[in-house]
Amino acid sequence: MENAASNSAAAPARLDVGGRPLIEVVRWARAALGAGAPELELEVPDPDSAPGQWLGALREDGAPQRGWRAWLDLAELLRCRFHTPIRLGVDRLSLRLTRLGPEASFHGGDRGPERYAGASEFAAMRKLEHPGFLLPLLEALERTRPPDGGSVLVLGCHRGDEIAALGWLDPPPQGLRVIGVDHAAEPLEEAHRLHPHARFELVDVNELPEQLGSFDLVIAIDVMQGPAVDDKALLRRLVQHHLVPRGRLLLGVPNSRFRGGEVLLGARTRNYREPDLSLVVRDLAAYGRYLHQHGFVTHVGGRYDLLLSAWRGR
Repeated sequence: MENAASNSAAAPARLDVGGRPLIEVVRWARAALGAGAPELELEVPDPDSAPGQWLGALREDGAPQRGWRAWLDLAELLRCRFHTPIRLGVDRLSLRLTRLGPEASFHGGDRGPERYAGASEFAAMRKLEHPGFLLPLLEALERTRPPDGGSVLVLGCHRGDEIAALGWLDPPPQGLRVIGVDHAAEPLEEAHRLHPHARFELVDVNELPEQLGSFDLVIAIDVMQGPAVDDKALLRRLVQHHLVPRGRLLLGVPNSRFRGGEVLLGARTRNYREPDLSLVVRDLAAYGRYLHQHGFVTHVGGRYDLLLSAWRGR
């Protein structure tokens, strides 16, 4: 194996993967990153040169077959960015993986409305331009589709992404009455410009006024786990006061973190170095139990947000 630890801190570490087993590649990569290498360069067989082979099947040259997904997953799990591959020959590619920067500052806790400010990292994100957020959201909205002429309440609406996604269903529900709620004024101004047909309220989700009324669909994505939110009390209030008898719920809990401009799969708190799924499983199980007790059918899907859809019959 090529000596990763002997590389200088500024030099990339290089490895000809060839027919090496994956565990050998992983150990080399971790050693290289641990020794301070800013990037890794892997020379690999072209994943497109043996299409249709099962993962790990031996190729004609004796190397295990690994598709693009394997290398993308390796980069993510090593906390690296995956760059455009460079062709080295007929059947060889160079893959470059660079160490990601620090975790996004907005994971440091809820700093209130300032995290939404126009120049902040959080405000700059456009989640619905990432398929890992968009496609699961559309699937969940299809399961909880409000009827034509129905009403929708969006909690923590920010700039109105979920409102936009409702209009991207095929066909989109017609004649919806939509109310968006957020505790920060700046994103609500943008939401109003983008969705002039909707109504927006500057309200804390812990203090939802009953006069908001009842809705055919309530959406609350990345709201329930807010450090200032009593999620169990909020869920009870939604079911008891803000849903029509056959209303539907779409709840989302974050299953990702942002680092160096990239999204990484897995829920984690500040005190955890690695993702811990118990953080989201516990909450989703509690929500599901409560909803089942009140006659709801539930479904959990999603990727970077885990999405709990709930409805009473069909």
